[in-house]
Amino acid sequence: MPNWLLPENIADVLPSEARKIEELRRRLLDHFRSYGYELVMPPMLEYLESLLCGAGQDLDLRTFKLVDQLSGRTLGVRADITTQVARIDAHLLNRSSVTRLCYAGSVLHTRPSGLHATREPLQIGAEIYGHAGLEADIEIQELLLASMSLAGITKVRLDLCHVGILRAILAQDPLARQNELSLYSLLEAKDIPGLKEISAAFQQQTRAVLLVLPDLYGDVKVIDQARQILPKLPEIETALNELAFLVTQMPVNAGVEVTIDLADLRGLHYHSGVTFAAYVPGLPNAVARGGRYDHVGESFGRARPATGFSLDLRELARLMPTAKRQHAIMAPWGIEAGLRKKIAELRVQGEIVIQRLPGHKNNTTEFDCNRELVIENGNWTLKDLKV
Repeated sequence: MPNWLLPENIADVLPSEARKIEELRRRLLDHFRSYGYELVMPPMLEYLESLLCGAGQDLDLRTFKLVDQLSGRTLGVRADITTQVARIDAHLLNRSSVTRLCYAGSVLHTRPSGLHATREPLQIGAEIYGHAGLEADIEIQELLLASMSLAGITKVRLDLCHVGILRAILAQDPLARQNELSLYSLLEAKDIPGLKEISAAFQQQTRAVLLVLPDLYGDVKVIDQARQILPKLPEIETALNELAFLVTQMPVNAGVEVTIDLADLRGLHYHSGVTFAAYVPGLPNAVARGGRYDHVGESFGRARPATGFSLDLRELARLMPTAKRQHAIMAPWGIEAGLRKKIAELRVQGEIVIQRLPGHKNNTTEFDCNRELVIENGNWTLKDLKV
């Protein structure tokens, strides 16, 4: 096997794409900061028990494990940054007030999350800690939609769900509760035959509700349908009321379509309330996911309401047009003081100056050298290059 081949679903990012991703990363982090979000940088590796604390079995299966040569303990390569940020909020910052945190960094997955997905997403996200009300959910969803706009995405479908509905249903049936993880997978896939098979021994009402959940998908009228079909449990009523309220708070924008999908339980199973997924034309998978995860902090010894979202910058950047080549200045190589001074001045002014090394021609795809630094009458001046 050639030594330059990379593992499956792992790829290099070449110059023009890398510049798109990096410029988008800076733009989004600056936008998060305008809302008051503080940047944190968790490590790539942690002890496994810390990394997966409160995260659920699905994240465990996505996580690469290795042995620490210093301590002999098992380490995990992070597959998600959200739980790391929750640890920082709970233990390192330990604030009693509302805290807004954001982050950007690579994660690694044992398997791709979807069709053509990379196993090394570049995850960026924002989280709010310390407020249990829907005001925090509204802000997070607003921030997500603004992020789409900053990336030039004009059409977004936002799917809303609420994990409290399924958990209220399972709480009434011990046997169903034992099969929670399998039910998540079957509901995610809207696998009716699989649901029929697994629920054969469940209570009759539980089975009937599980079989109807995949069909509760569509526009906001689904909420009223759910009120008629689902059991009259206080937890379900609360969940449907929260979804209905959030729908009314969505921006009136022709480019934003809001849908309800009460079986859209994909993502990570540490969520505890309202969840959402953003879909855009051109990508088969959700470009962003988020929601409330109030119980993760409890695993770190400090109960703390929380909600947030994350997205893959590499996936989002794929939808953006190829970055235009930037104008640059070609300069000769030399150690003469006047030349060095002129090049330094131009770079301070924000110009890109590329020095031609002896014996080589410059061949770049990122830069359009439309000017040249030449010496005339003892002074270094800029001269336009002929096209």
